[in-house]
Amino acid sequence: MAIARKFVKNLAFLTLLTISSVFAQEHQDSHSADSGEEAFDPTETIMHHISDSHDFHIAGEVSLPLPVILWTDNGLVTFMSGAFHHDEDGEVVVEKKGMKFVRYHDEIYYAGADGELSFHGEGEDRHPVNDRPLNFSITKNVFTLFLSAAIMLLIFIPVARSYKKNRGAPKGLAGFMEPLILFVRNDIAIPNIGEKKYERFMPYLLTVFFLIWLGNLFGLIPFFPFSGTLTNDILFTGVLAVFTFLITTFSANKHYWGHIFATPGVPKPLLLIMIPVEVLGMFTKPFALMVRLFANITAGHIVILSLFSLIFIFKTAAVSPVSIAFALFMFVLELLVAALQAYVFTLLSALFIGQAVDDHH
Repeated sequence: MAIARKFVKNLAFLTLLTISSVFAQEHQDSHSADSGEEAFDPTETIMHHISDSHDFHIAGEVSLPLPVILWTDNGLVTFMSGAFHHDEDGEVVVEKKGMKFVRYHDEIYYAGADGELSFHGEGEDRHPVNDRPLNFSITKNVFTLFLSAAIMLLIFIPVARSYKKNRGAPKGLAGFMEPLILFVRNDIAIPNIGEKKYERFMPYLLTVFFLIWLGNLFGLIPFFPFSGTLTNDILFTGVLAVFTFLITTFSANKHYWGHIFATPGVPKPLLLIMIPVEVLGMFTKPFALMVRLFANITAGHIVILSLFSLIFIFKTAAVSPVSIAFALFMFVLELLVAALQAYVFTLLSALFIGQAVDDHH
């Protein structure tokens, strides 16, 4: 326990130091020698840190490019995101197969013949009107997903092999992972699905639990090869919610469907109201799963980054002790939230599945 506490303390200190140095570098880069000091925009800086991107920001102007994979009118186009770079006029256009592409707010568009974007609206409503190719690029979050999947394979394949070879008490990595696996089985799967039917859903529940947990932890480490937060992307949480919805729907028995389309004990005239409500409830459950996971993780990141922004908003180091103290508290809290949200998502998924496969009593 003492070693674990020391590790968490050192990790938190290193993370906060890295975040503060990145903030300081970006704040320094936002100054212009010709026009004087520009106002610090915390919203833009925070949204830049929590959003997905086509490269990993290392330090200052140094970034690690990632592959850009586009399906265009002329077929497949690939290049490294480093081909996009800023000059005095903004993003430099990349030309491939007779087509021009430009990146705007980490989205890739077809550029016009002059290599520029066309916009509609003004102010906050200003947005490009150019078409976009199908984008299959390896972004920061996609890289984190591959990394998480690779680490899970490196962990669980040796654990499975050790159980086949050793029928006694588990040792090493298997001994470390067994309490976590038993926790998912005994405290999540069996109480909500039942002892007779839980086994067929254990692979999914274990995958979701550890994938969300690892993804959340990686998002708290602000340097390569981490810094990408899977659950910070509502598309990722939405896909997980859809998986839970599909498993629940296709595993449901006749009693589940009978409860939806012929709710027991309800007078027949009220079924005209109850059936739409029950059908709507089938979709609100995965929607709640998606939003809850996304909102909790994103909110924690925004709070930590907002605390650091106070130093540059007030333009004084006197605020830094308070900002760092509260940021350290929030970071430790985020370590708890990382595991808690993995538990909540897995628990609710097991609960919804259990309701669908539960036998009528």
